[in-house]
Amino acid sequence: MRGTTHNARAVMAMSLSAALALLTAGCVGTGDDQPSSAGQTPGITSAPGRVYVRIAGIDLSVTDAVAHLGPSSGTLSMSVRNASTVPEHLGMVGTTAGGRGVLVGAKGTEGTGALTTAGILLQPGTTVTFGGGGGPSVKLPKARATGGDRTLPITLQFGVAGLVRLDAHVAAE
Repeated sequence: MRGTTHNARAVMAMSLSAALALLTAGCVGTGDDQPSSAGQTPGITSAPGRVYVRIAGIDLSVTDAVAHLGPSSGTLSMSVRNASTVPEHLGMVGTTAGGRGVLVGAKGTEGTGALTTAGILLQPGTTVTFGGGGGPSVKLPKARATGGDRTLPITLQFGVAGLVRLDAHVAAE
């Protein structure tokens, strides 16, 4: 963003965050564990805790997605499999219940799971577990437990696959 002022970048970031909130607002999990075909995009199947994206050379799966929520914040655990032939990056995580997640890279500075300028690196043919010991993690600083929620709508932004929506199971932290 050469030539863009700090204020302009801040306004752009707020606008993108607001757009993300609008895109994910009103998305509610059904609570059932069966993939739904109604309203699904061809090549994308999902059920609570998982989503599979198989479109135009993209072969990406997110499984075991669980939002561990406490009284004031939370974390997101999940496994992401990049079965594509090109590297992928997870650049952003958003929720309707607290805005933007904070990505933390795996221990070390290179390779799968590392935090780069594009996000968490997902090399082709690898599975990255978020929330495990030594691996990358996602902090949800504003998401909190509200009682009876069974799922939390999550939006993941990938460099190649783009925006991917899923409903993470909710567990107490």
